[in-house]
Amino acid sequence: MDQKHIYDNLSEICSKSTTNLYSTSFSLGILLFSREIRSHIYNIYGFVRLADEIVDSFLEFEQERLLKEFKEETYKAIDQRISLNPILNSFQKTVREYEIPRDLIDAFLLSMEMDLYKSAYSQTEVSEYIYGSAEVVGLMCLRVFCLNNCNLYDELAPHARSLGAAFQKVNFLRDLKDDYQVLGRSYFAEINFEGLNKESKKQVEDNIQKDFHDALIGIRQLPASSRFGVYIAYIYYYSLFKKIKSLQFETIAQQRVRIPNYSKYLLLVKSWFRYKLNLV
Repeated sequence: MDQKHIYDNLSEICSKSTTNLYSTSFSLGILLFSREIRSHIYNIYGFVRLADEIVDSFLEFEQERLLKEFKEETYKAIDQRISLNPILNSFQKTVREYEIPRDLIDAFLLSMEMDLYKSAYSQTEVSEYIYGSAEVVGLMCLRVFCLNNCNLYDELAPHARSLGAAFQKVNFLRDLKDDYQVLGRSYFAEINFEGLNKESKKQVEDNIQKDFHDALIGIRQLPASSRFGVYIAYIYYYSLFKKIKSLQFETIAQQRVRIPNYSKYLLLVKSWFRYKLNLV
């Protein structure tokens, strides 16, 4: 009797636990997906989170070696349909079931590598980084959301990229202090810690606003199995964005801006009523 399903269940539990531990916002959103796709989104998030931890958190270890080994193990897991790393084992299952293209995984891992040797990014470089670190994650999830409907995937792909870009850019602003002071990174060419003005801050914000606008168009066209869950993630991040917009640059450069959990639950209730009344 094939017993691998027991290990597969354990692997998915690991990915789910990783998501719940690292992200309240995404965890709440995933709970609103239908059961048939929920575990697969946990699997994608677990993979992304683990890679991100290598380049952001394991500063006292040989990060280049760890990331290289992680990359090799990722491709082995996909090719061999198993990995002794539970996170990679669950990820390969989703990759194979929803035929996630290898080039999306390549682009993501390339962006992770960039974090190891890049400290300042030009406009072109940051576009490449955002595509690999965030937009392709949106595209991976979209493969699941579309339930292998290739035509729907092609139609919604630009909007998924916009949502991923919006989330990443908001993360950049939220994590400005740690990225610059702890990790020594600067992702916005427009932002100069020594001389930011209102015009350059507004330029960044206008760019993010457009991404959110384009993303919402696609969210409205998602299948019912994922639409509300993605919409909630959108609402949480848009609320965080509005809070960041209301603050001076000096404030966001000195502290990490957050939306309290009680506010997230309130947003969830309000959004549910708007969704049911077709106001989304």
